Amino acid sequence: MIVADLLSDIKEKRVLITGGGSGLGLCMAQTFAHHGASVIITGLTEEKLKETVTKTDGDISYYVNDITELDLLPGFVDQVISEKGPIDVLVNNCGINMKKPMLEVTDEEFQNIMKTNLNGAFALTREVARYMMKREKGSVINITSMAAIYGIPGVAAYTSSKSAMLGLTRSMAVDLSPSGIRVNAIAPGFIDTLMSRRAFESDPERRNKVIDRTPMRKLGVPQDIANAAMFLASDASGFISGINLPVDGGNSIGF
Repeated sequence: MIVADLLSDIKEKRVLITGGGSGLGLCMAQTFAHHGASVIITGLTEEKLKETVTKTDGDISYYVNDITELDLLPGFVDQVISEKGPIDVLVNNCGINMKKPMLEVTDEEFQNIMKTNLNGAFALTREVARYMMKREKGSVINITSMAAIYGIPGVAAYTSSKSAMLGLTRSMAVDLSPSGIRVNAIAPGFIDTLMSRRAFESDPERRNKVIDRTPMRKLGVPQDIANAAMFLASDASGFISGINLPVDGGNSIGF
């Protein structure tokens, strides 16, 4: 089969995306829905989730869920599957960041980021994988970061969580792939989002540094990440498991 035929299987899949109400999660949700997938988004803010559903054509619904409420995640997964059906693709996109000098980061702040970016993703994947194993198929996509590839100043907690997510991706791939569940990660480069624009407006020198070390000499757009997620979710990537795919215009190998 050619790649276009393999990608067409997206319309047969049910996709759960955490943090689907804004940013990269929003773009991924809209892209999957546009291509015929049944999309379920989760997040903390119902207003954002509702707005995403309203603005998106296709089969899309939402659940308000706090990924840090670890003891509630098994019941949440049971509810989603009983109401919507089996989950074919899980995208662990939810995450928070904090830019702060390392010596000023409190233990509470560090643990909060780890709980959101790592613990919640692990617990949710574990519960979804229980169902995927029964069907002997599934795709898990984790969102890592350039911070998992090289050092970025002022983001010690975020870097720790995303580096751990990269290791977790590889470990889960080894554990779950024999059961037909592929686990991969996407490492977004510097993407032109509202958040990044605000950051660069206050620090133009940083923007120049980013562009200078990016061989393609530009920022990415959210659609670049959504396209990569589509590929890793589809049968076109059927023999790929355990990778961390940089979508970064070459930034991670730039000088």
